[in-house]
Amino acid sequence: MPQINTDDIVAMEDTHITVRGYRRRTTIPSGIFRFLELKDGDVIRWIATKDGVVFVSKLEK
Repeated sequence: MPQINTDDIVAMEDTHITVRGYRRRTTIPSGIFRFLELKDGDVIRWIATKDGVVFVSKLEK
């Protein structure tokens, strides 16, 4: 896992995964939702790297 400078962290929250059949769901924590300025209909992109790190970002329209 890459080193993270704690001075760069603006929000860190945990969520649970819900699995129902073939569907997997998670909730975007409110602090992250506000930080990314998300709203209904926005699209987020998930990028996973070989070393197990996942990046999430808001796609601009």
